[in-house]
Amino acid sequence: MIDRIAQALAKLFDRHRIVFWYDAKQELSDNFEVLSLPGVEKLEITNNEYGIKYKLLREQPEQKFLLYHEGPQPADLDNWLLDVQLAHGEFRTDQIGIWLSELELGPEFTAVAQEHVEFLNAAKRRSGLKAMLKKDDTAGLIRLKMLAVCVRTEARIDEILEGLLAELAVDQDDKFKLIARCQLDVFLWEQLKRNYGYQSDSPSIPDFAIELFKSCYAMGTDGPVRLSNEAMVFLRRWKDSIRHRDAFEKLSANYADVLNIEKDLETRDYKRLVDLDYYELIDQKILSDLVRVVVGQTISSGECTLFVRQRRQSHWYKDYQHVYEAIDYAAQFLSVLKDANLAMDSVDNGVARYTQSWFRVDQFYRHFMFHARKSGQMTLLGSLLELVENQYTNNFLLKVNNNWQQVVDEQASWGAPKYSLQNQFFRLMVKPFLRKDRKIYVVISDALRFEIGDDLLSLIRQEDRYDAKLEPILSMLPSFTQLGMAALLPNRELSIAEDETGTVLVDGQSSKGTANRTKILQAGLDGGSGLALRAEDLMKMNKGECRALVRDHDVVYVYHNLIDKVGDERDSEERVFEAADETLQDLMKIIKKLTAANASNLLVTADHGFIYQNRPLDESDFSATAAQGAEVFYRDRRFVLGKGLAEQEGLKKFSAEQLHLTGDLEVQIPKSINRLRLKGSGSRFVHGGATLQETVLPVIHINKKRKSDLGAVDVDILPSASKVITAGQLAVTFYQIQASDDKIQPRTLRAGIYTTGGELISDRHELLFDLTSDNPREREVRVRFVLSREADQANNQEVVLRLDEQVTGTSHYKEYKTTKYLMRRSFTSDFEF
Repeated sequence: MIDRIAQALAKLFDRHRIVFWYDAKQELSDNFEVLSLPGVEKLEITNNEYGIKYKLLREQPEQKFLLYHEGPQPADLDNWLLDVQLAHGEFRTDQIGIWLSELELGPEFTAVAQEHVEFLNAAKRRSGLKAMLKKDDTAGLIRLKMLAVCVRTEARIDEILEGLLAELAVDQDDKFKLIARCQLDVFLWEQLKRNYGYQSDSPSIPDFAIELFKSCYAMGTDGPVRLSNEAMVFLRRWKDSIRHRDAFEKLSANYADVLNIEKDLETRDYKRLVDLDYYELIDQKILSDLVRVVVGQTISSGECTLFVRQRRQSHWYKDYQHVYEAIDYAAQFLSVLKDANLAMDSVDNGVARYTQSWFRVDQFYRHFMFHARKSGQMTLLGSLLELVENQYTNNFLLKVNNNWQQVVDEQASWGAPKYSLQNQFFRLMVKPFLRKDRKIYVVISDALRFEIGDDLLSLIRQEDRYDAKLEPILSMLPSFTQLGMAALLPNRELSIAEDETGTVLVDGQSSKGTANRTKILQAGLDGGSGLALRAEDLMKMNKGECRALVRDHDVVYVYHNLIDKVGDERDSEERVFEAADETLQDLMKIIKKLTAANASNLLVTADHGFIYQNRPLDESDFSATAAQGAEVFYRDRRFVLGKGLAEQEGLKKFSAEQLHLTGDLEVQIPKSINRLRLKGSGSRFVHGGATLQETVLPVIHINKKRKSDLGAVDVDILPSASKVITAGQLAVTFYQIQASDDKIQPRTLRAGIYTTGGELISDRHELLFDLTSDNPREREVRVRFVLSREADQANNQEVVLRLDEQVTGTSHYKEYKTTKYLMRRSFTSDFEF
């Protein structure tokens, strides 16, 4: 016993020079007598208060004293030492006193301890509380910290509330029951009223949670609001927390049903919901309406893109990203198709117009179909899928290639005078590097049609210090793999074997396989070193092996095959656009691997393109006639090889000479986009014919610079009519100054309103500025900030709207741009009417 008393007193003397000890039960006088504390003088209070006070304050003002009184503390009016006692410490030997001593709390907190005895009964809770306590804590702060111990969070009301909501989400209430047992529930409700405006005759965590979702939704839809703006700030922070994401989503789903949100949303204009994301149903409503207005073409492409960009801030965007992207690309597809004049007067004119604008229709169609498939929401997108498919097939693919077929039919031989033919690739695009003693590396991706090449161009240019340009080249006919691959090699003569294999000979040498292609390369280099290899073999090389490859060869041809491999199989042809996406990723890896090994000059091209229609074909899409002739060596969906082929309507016949081939083989190709019937093969993905999509190919010239050439878009804060904040919310418009492109890249900024001292007094928004529109109005982003309770402390003061940018590779932010406002809120702004 004496040791515990000595230990408790020693802690008190660490904080106080004078300690009072009232032995109310008159049972510890013996302990006082034998007690010895180094540096402490013991005095007993026995009607000698005046003398003691004089000694304490006058004679020995530096000495430590323990003042013992056998009996209870006198009433305040009769206590001549009350002023001294209030200025110093008190040692108590009852349970409350022992706890207070253990917690190093003064007697002024006796009432707090008495009210929450159940809390203090547990040593673990006392230990947790003691670790949080500070010398200047008030009774309210101590209770807040008790709540934090019960919920196992930091001592902040928002953290405590998040912990209780997390428990509610898993249908448990152990933490709240502990709060109630510890008589802390009344204090909790007081805090929720003070911070969030919550009041109820029967308060509970579920009741608060329902009101939280109800009021915050009402704030955005002009409904009745019972909570304060601070509740919206809390809800936004809570829903955006990675740690509490699951709890938010579970409760959101529960209360959407309780509050009948689906029925309410039926009456809402989707445009008015752009800033709301408290329920998943909001995204579903918006997406459903976006499909409707895009199908009805009552929204412009730019408006749709901007709306989708704004929804990126939605909590549920990640779950519906592919749906949003599909809708956005559908709107762009319909826009470019509507503006497209598909007329042409020559092959040159057709190639020029396709490579300058028409290819976007193919590109947006591919992106739309890719994201639609990825979304898994085919029912939701059903009407859009039907519209886009019909428009693509009937108003673009068929129409543009019918027009193209007319100018092709007028040509005496295959080709476009102003554009290189594929068999000239080595002579015109590879040989010039070799003449200058510069090495060149060629990547050939099977079925990389022009519009996919344009996407690759953009990806390359987005990389720092990479520059690239894209030009078209016209494929050989028929546009199939073996001829396209052979034509890209050094050649004087190209011929197709007169058998069922379709093998293409380069100067009499078979071009099938990388070994034969290496021989052909070597033969065309006049003593230089050339090598053909597969992309997968290149990617298996380590750094040293790859450097040796680049060092030891003047020309390297790398063959990549994914699009054609997936598209050519009937069971996988519907995944061809996914294969295109993977191909872009693969090609970037190949390019980076080669440049990392000191390759500085690269070309990327293809052997042929393709046609793809997502919907199964109708009978009208197949040629009504079948190829016939003296000899038919090789049949495909899009061409036939033979001799003495009969002229037939719907089929275009070419001689070998017309196609710049040697020999007397003949080729027949279905006109426009028609297919020939062929058992066992796919019909949606085809190539071999003469359409623009099959024959206009990309050649991408890549080189790596020594200096950085990337920048980011600039963002400004548009001035508002007033620089005074008079309400609990502030709407601000941000303007992205330049359109984002390959070299002027997107910028992500964090926006919030702060005091001049740097304290956040609003909710905070992560904003991605990546708008590509040339229309300045379509590069404006409107954000609504909700002020927190802390904003009241800044009333009649200047506050700062601040944009911050994250320091690359760190968790730190630096100031990007600011503008100042004057906070001038009337007390009436706190009322929601």
